[in-house]
Amino acid sequence: MSEPAERARKLDAVDELAGKRAEFVLDDVVYLDGNSLGALPAVVPGRVEDVVRRQWGELRIRSWEESGWWTAPERIGDRIAPLVGAAPGQIVVGDSTSVNVFKAVVGAVRMAGEGRDELLVDATTFPTDGYIAESAARMTGCTLRPVAPADVPGALGDRTAAVLLNHVDYRTGRLHDLPGLTAAVRAAGAVAVWDLCHSAGALPVGLDEHGVDLAVGCTYKYLNGGPGSPAYLYVRREVQDRFDSPLPGWNSHAEPFGMRSDFEAAPGALRGRVGTPDILSMLALEAALEVWDGVSVEAVRAKSLALTDFFLECVAAYVPEGRVECLTPVAHGERGSQIALRCSPKLSTSFEQGGAPTAGDVMKRLIERGVVGDFRAPDVLRFGFTPLYVGFADVERAARVLAQTLA
Repeated sequence: MSEPAERARKLDAVDELAGKRAEFVLDDVVYLDGNSLGALPAVVPGRVEDVVRRQWGELRIRSWEESGWWTAPERIGDRIAPLVGAAPGQIVVGDSTSVNVFKAVVGAVRMAGEGRDELLVDATTFPTDGYIAESAARMTGCTLRPVAPADVPGALGDRTAAVLLNHVDYRTGRLHDLPGLTAAVRAAGAVAVWDLCHSAGALPVGLDEHGVDLAVGCTYKYLNGGPGSPAYLYVRREVQDRFDSPLPGWNSHAEPFGMRSDFEAAPGALRGRVGTPDILSMLALEAALEVWDGVSVEAVRAKSLALTDFFLECVAAYVPEGRVECLTPVAHGERGSQIALRCSPKLSTSFEQGGAPTAGDVMKRLIERGVVGDFRAPDVLRFGFTPLYVGFADVERAARVLAQTLA
C-alpha cells in the first residue's frame, strides 16, 4: 500500500462524518461532482412516493393544509437557515436561483433609494448572474459595472446602489471575503446581494453575523436537493419591510386568498414568494435536508479543508510535474470546497483524435475509470468535495486515476 493510501485509511478511520455516507445512495464510483449535483439522500425516494401516492393521490387538495404544503416555503427556509448562519423567519424557498437573483438585485436597487444609479457585479460571476444583472440594470435605469471582488471596496461610490457577488467562484473555487466586502458595501450606503450556490452546505456563511441584507442560493449542490430543486431567498429581518420584490404574486400578498386587485406585500420574508409552490421538488428537498441532522457546518468545513489539502498532496505525489496547475488558492481562508486544475497545454498524451487532450477529453477518461468530476472550457478540471459522503480513500483514488490518465 502506498504512503498516501495508508494515510487515507487512517484518516477515514477517525473521520467523525464517515457514518453519513450510508445515508446516501452511492456506488463504487468516486463522486466528486457534488458541487454541480449532490448525491441522492436515501430517505428521499420513500418520502416522494408518500407525497405522490398519499398526499396528492389520496388527500388531494386537502394536503395544502393537512400535509403542510402551504407553509412549506418558509418551513424549509427555516431548515436551511442554520446552514447559512441565519435565524428563523428570513429565508423563503421557491423558484429558481435565477429568479431569486432577479428579485434580490432589483429589490436591492429599490432599497438603496434615489440618487443611486450604479450596479456593480462580480466580473468573474457565473454567466446567468451577469445576464440578470445586466437586465436588472436596464430595467432600473442603472449603469452596470463589472468589478473583480477584491476591487469592490475601491469601486464603491455615492452612486452605487447594489453589488452582486459570488461567495465562491464557480470556476476556480476561490472563496471571497463575505464579511469584509459586506461591511464595505454597507459603509458606502449600498446593498450587497450574495450568491451562495457554491458555499451553502460546504462552509460557514454567517449571514446574520456579518449583516448581509440579501442572499440567494440553489439547493441541488451541497444541499443535495435533487436536479432543479427550488432555490431560496434570504431577506435580513431588519430590511424586510423595505424589500420591494419586482415579482409580486398572489402567494406574496398579505391576503393571498382575498383576490384583491391592489397588492399589499405579506409580512417578513414571505413577500419573497411569488406563485404556487413547486411542492413535489420542494418536499423532496425537505426530506434531503434530514441528512444534516446532528451535523455542524463547522465540522463539514474542517473535513472539506482536510479533503482538499489531501487531494493536493496526492496530486503532487502522483501526477507528473507540469501536467496540471492548481487554480484554487492554497490558503484555507480563500478556498471553497472544490479544487480546479488547469490542464497544461504541453500535455503529450494522445487520445482518439490524436494530439494533446483537452480538459474535456481528460474528464471523459476519468469518468470512464470511475472518477466523476466535471470540466469548464477551455482547460479546467473541477473536483467538488462534499464532506458528508466523500472520504479520504476516494480522494487518494481520484488523484491516482488522474495521474494514470495523464501519464
